Amino acid sequence: MNKARYIPPNMKKALFTLILAFILFTGFGQEQRKTENVFLITTDGFRWKEVFGGIDSTLLNDGQYTKDAKSLKQKYWSDTLELRRSKLLPFFWKTIASKGQLHGNRDLGSLVNVTNQQWFSYPGYNEILAGFSDDEKINSNDKIDNPNTTVLEFLNQQKELKGRIAAFSTWDCFPFIINEKRTGIPVNSGKELVEGKLSPKEELLNEIQTQVPNQIADRHDFVTYHLAKEYVKNKHPKVLFLAFDETDDYAHAGNYEGYLQAAQNFDTFLKDLWDLVQSDPQYKDKTTFIITSDHGRGIKPKSKWTDHGYKTAYSDQIWFATMGPDTKALGEIKTSEQLYQNQIAKTLAAFLGFDYKSNKTVGDKIELVLKK
Repeated sequence: MNKARYIPPNMKKALFTLILAFILFTGFGQEQRKTENVFLITTDGFRWKEVFGGIDSTLLNDGQYTKDAKSLKQKYWSDTLELRRSKLLPFFWKTIASKGQLHGNRDLGSLVNVTNQQWFSYPGYNEILAGFSDDEKINSNDKIDNPNTTVLEFLNQQKELKGRIAAFSTWDCFPFIINEKRTGIPVNSGKELVEGKLSPKEELLNEIQTQVPNQIADRHDFVTYHLAKEYVKNKHPKVLFLAFDETDDYAHAGNYEGYLQAAQNFDTFLKDLWDLVQSDPQYKDKTTFIITSDHGRGIKPKSKWTDHGYKTAYSDQIWFATMGPDTKALGEIKTSEQLYQNQIAKTLAAFLGFDYKSNKTVGDKIELVLKK
């Protein structure tokens, strides 16, 4: 007659502990994280009003900001909000809204704010990348090396990511924001030409930079984008930071047509980059996009749309989107929430399986974004 083998209580406890450790460390019994690459992409000073509402009729019909209202209306206007915003940002509303998440529609109670008290670019990008505001040290747009460790620097210190992180930006302040000198992270910025063994497209883009001046931004966003795209194709970074600027520059100039065109260009770049990563075996179904802005800008009175900063109401209001294999496909968030810019850094690291910490308290990761 077979008898069950007796297992002492202390051995049962040890066996249980061993099984639990196996589950925790191998992920057995739970969905595995699929993200191996993260692209953080920003467009400077782009309002949540246009992201979620499309073209603003008050600015469309104001001759001070719109010189050719008829053609602009034909291109972007619809009486239906859903169609109006998809005309401006088709990739946002056809792809991200079905496969990812969009946060920041304040009309529906989804609130996203900066925590810094400056409400302009360098403090905003520091908050995005460092995970905390630093009003004492980062309170201007001066080109000073960032004393704070950013999530990019933190990730570059991880063995599997070392040397696999890069940044491209239109604004020439980013080598200082990322502290390229200290971190060693390559940052192609402003009118900086690419060097080394160049592809024919990189040679052309270098030539464009020297021969096609841009009176609005440090360089054209399309140059920044295509230089970054070539880098992705040739170098395959694991983490890419890509920052565009023309939305903010056209807004400061009071040019609403230029502002909207820059926004639609941004949407086009996102689609093209997403199509690229989904066609590349090293990136396909293993890449997460995080998309946001560094600050908002004025809403009321309408003349304040050209401005931002702590003296301009509403310019602490931002938005963000995310899409990838570990993002719950919830689309536009229509429930009440309060999220902050300082949460992006820890969320970015969490997608890659790291717990980002700094010498200051960083914002919590955004639980709703990551699949359980």
